[in-house]
Amino acid sequence: MVGRRRAGGFLRRLLRIAARPMWGDRGRGGCFVHPYRGYGSRSEVFLMGRVFRQTALSDRIPRYGVLRDLADLLRRIIRRGLPEVDVEVSLGENVTTVTTDRDGYFDVHLPLERPLPADTAWHHAELHVVLPEAKPVHSFAEVYIPPADADLLVISDIDDTVMYTGVANKLRMLHRLFVKQAHQRMAFPGAAALYQALHAGASGHAKRPILYVSRGPWSIYEMLEEFFQLNRIPVGPILFLREWGISWRKPWPRRAEDHKYDMILHMLSMRDDLPCVLIGDSGQHDPEVYTRIVHEFPERVRAVYIRRVERKPDRERAIDRLRDEIRHTGCDLMLAEDSVAMAEHAFEQNLISQTGLEKVRRESSR
Repeated sequence: MVGRRRAGGFLRRLLRIAARPMWGDRGRGGCFVHPYRGYGSRSEVFLMGRVFRQTALSDRIPRYGVLRDLADLLRRIIRRGLPEVDVEVSLGENVTTVTTDRDGYFDVHLPLERPLPADTAWHHAELHVVLPEAKPVHSFAEVYIPPADADLLVISDIDDTVMYTGVANKLRMLHRLFVKQAHQRMAFPGAAALYQALHAGASGHAKRPILYVSRGPWSIYEMLEEFFQLNRIPVGPILFLREWGISWRKPWPRRAEDHKYDMILHMLSMRDDLPCVLIGDSGQHDPEVYTRIVHEFPERVRAVYIRRVERKPDRERAIDRLRDEIRHTGCDLMLAEDSVAMAEHAFEQNLISQTGLEKVRRESSR
């Protein structure tokens, strides 16, 4: 009986999370533009988003409860992207117009012909959509531009790299992703101090950009932001790979590794003068994706850190072979037991300071 109640509670919370992206319209429906955080350089920025229409709720549906969540989930399933819609994007005095694809998604590559203020890293892009027989839709997106003197780009996975989700165990991953609150989601020991040290650099005040990618759905975006703040992990654009929202056209998520590779290429192209460090885990495809990146950019990748999340001899031998593949480039691929091992290597490579290393050691031992 107790197990049945727990299973029922788990399913209700999953339902509630799946319905959460619909709460913003308060049941009124209509047309919306949903931009995601952007990233760029002083010469170009990149951001993406979607324009879609969703139905309104009937007045008979209660404001709260399982019935409301079911109705919102249904609205999410049947909402449709608006194709061939023009989206005007302005950032400072720079303006461009893009058109949505057949599913309502749009990508923006905006050359910055007019410079932006150099005293801030975060900027606001305005989005404006004019729709036939509907009110214009407005929104804004945050765009991150690293400081001009940044000396290193850090690109990191999130799941089983920064925080434990148990990707190897799908049910456990769902429970941690969707059921636990942000303060209950467990960061790996020393992870916050490691990312703080990489952000600060060997000088202690480098303010390096850290960009995050994830296999997760957009519906946990706010939860991840809260998790980062609670754990004092340096916040950067959180660039998800896949939209998990179910649609009739695409009933399954897209392949994570392909989209991770494409996203990293976008990140690297924004600042082609910056070397980088790649951080991931051994549970999925991170070593293979990162090795491919090293082959294509052998002079740019300073180190690849892979957190060991499971002990499978075949998997570890495969990672050893990947390490040997790229040894000639001078880039170390390290299968790390913990955050301290990564920090010690980073210190040896002059990527972090002695103070940063000691902080990782202290936090890891708590």
